Amino acid sequence: MNPNNYKLVGHLVKIYRYPVKSMAPETLKAVDISWFGLSGDRRWAFIRNDVIKSDFPWLTIRDVNNMNHFKPYFINKTDPDKSDTMVKTPTGKIFDITNPILANELYPKGARIIKQARGVFDTFPLSLITTQTVESLAKSLKSDITPERFRPNFLVKTLKNEPYPEDKWVGKTLLIGNMRMRIDKRDGRCAVITIDPITSEKNSEVLKQVYKNREGCLGIYGSTVTPGKVSIYDEVYIEY
Repeated sequence: MNPNNYKLVGHLVKIYRYPVKSMAPETLKAVDISWFGLSGDRRWAFIRNDVIKSDFPWLTIRDVNNMNHFKPYFINKTDPDKSDTMVKTPTGKIFDITNPILANELYPKGARIIKQARGVFDTFPLSLITTQTVESLAKSLKSDITPERFRPNFLVKTLKNEPYPEDKWVGKTLLIGNMRMRIDKRDGRCAVITIDPITSEKNSEVLKQVYKNREGCLGIYGSTVTPGKVSIYDEVYIEY
């Protein structure tokens, strides 16, 4: 790495992977990043049977507020993309992800599980938010909120304590570990962020505040430029 081409902007403080779309995340110490995002990230998703034609057929926290309390995990942690996947329900029962009893417990109206090797992403395969952005929004709400509410892959703490620093990174490339990530756009938000990931309670003021002061966006989306491995506390650089 030529130090003249990079500027240190922060450190990676958390890595989140979501084996099943809208279910609980795993927090990781390190992970491999491919062209399709984090290995094992959002490869599984539930589709609502009562939706015939839709651009968004997925079952999410918007439909099942406590979906984040269903905890998926991989049997083979060294190869999550090919691993059997299990889910622990809020009541403590454990099911294989393909078990129809799990789908019925999750969504009695009817749902089915699918797997996509490239992942089920709303927009781009990578997402990032900074601790400063979460803190800035919490300050405007006069309420504590956690980064998990925004379901990012990466949580970054920047060197400068300024609000919403990642907005300035759109169109640039980040180097984290030996992975390069292009920042494609700001992350447009929906009703998912109104759901508290711990209590499952809904607070519409969170989304209202984001639309009022942030044009409906919080955090950033990106895609892989160079696949590689990232680890907790890796330095985060902007490439020039």
